[in-house]
Amino acid sequence: MSAGAGGGEREESGISGWIDSRFPVISAFRGQYIRFPMPRNLNALWTVGAMLTVVLLLMLATGITLAMNFTPTAAEAFASVEAIERRLPGGWLIRAMHMTGASLFLAALYVHLWRGLYYASYKKPREILWLFGMVLLALVMVTAFAGYVLPWGQMSYWGADVAGKAIGAVPWAGPVTERLFLGGDRPGDVTLHHLFILHFVLAFVVLGVVGLHVAALHYTGSNSPDGEVREPERTLPFHPYFTIKDGLGVAVFALIFALVLFFLPGLITEPENFRPANPLHTPANIEPEWYFLPFYAILQAVPSKFGGLVASAGAIAVLFAVPWLDRSPVRAPRLRPVYRVAMLCLPVAFMLLGLAGKHHVQGGWLYVAQLATLYYFVHFLVLMPVVSRRETMTFRGQV
Repeated sequence: MSAGAGGGEREESGISGWIDSRFPVISAFRGQYIRFPMPRNLNALWTVGAMLTVVLLLMLATGITLAMNFTPTAAEAFASVEAIERRLPGGWLIRAMHMTGASLFLAALYVHLWRGLYYASYKKPREILWLFGMVLLALVMVTAFAGYVLPWGQMSYWGADVAGKAIGAVPWAGPVTERLFLGGDRPGDVTLHHLFILHFVLAFVVLGVVGLHVAALHYTGSNSPDGEVREPERTLPFHPYFTIKDGLGVAVFALIFALVLFFLPGLITEPENFRPANPLHTPANIEPEWYFLPFYAILQAVPSKFGGLVASAGAIAVLFAVPWLDRSPVRAPRLRPVYRVAMLCLPVAFMLLGLAGKHHVQGGWLYVAQLATLYYFVHFLVLMPVVSRRETMTFRGQV
């Protein structure tokens, strides 16, 4: 409940007042989503969270529809996908929206992650908020991989086969884990059944963790381009100022979504996957979806298969440690010139890894992948702690 003009609590009347006096959901909503104070200098990067929320809901709606018409067996999975597209009313559109949503969701998630890194949104008291975000990233990547295998096309089948071999490279437990994952020596019915259940269940787990992520955000408050903002005069209520801003961001994102969906579907589809899985014919170029290409490049850049697997997984794991790698008291990137340059180099290295993965890390791309991998880990494990320590010493000297 909000304070009235006289300083007391404003009483609700009618049905809403009756409900709120017994179950204060209306006043809680107003406090958290209408009057919730937000820093007034938030830029367009803070609208990406709203885009992710809308796309997640779209993915859940289309995914449930697809799941009700999908047959998770090796013999019928591909045919059931074709039946969805050709016989289910609007089925082609539902599947296209789901596929487009998966790609653009990961794209927006990477932008959201970079914004958090650039503006140091992981610093005290937001460590738990950051960890929830990293758990979301890991869950979304597993969910996306499982969904990629389900159509049981050529790339889906061989993607599952490559993933199984990568798991098998782990010493001691690898071979057993690979057999559990595949349900045998090669991908088949059991593999498809495992991934179908995993994909469906994790979608709702993701939704639950998003709720925890948002709850943690509302508890700690939002970060800003200038760092911590606590003064009331530097904040604005979430509605109408930021609902309008988020609405505009979602509208622009919807236009991009429609452009890719209707005019540029080749950006997010793999022609080889429109052929049914054939265990006897290996595609010439086996590669993951674009959002996994940087990690695929890291995997290929390391000579050892197990070492590449550790490095690829470590590229995600190191993000969980960021709040403890960067101990600098300085938050605003404009006050951190060295860190700002390093943060601008990070997405360049990430994109170079993606290009190297697209070219299968062959020829000169091998050296590009190795250099980009080296910078990626140096950024987090060397630059971030060193710059943090120097900034801390400077800050204490000024105080």
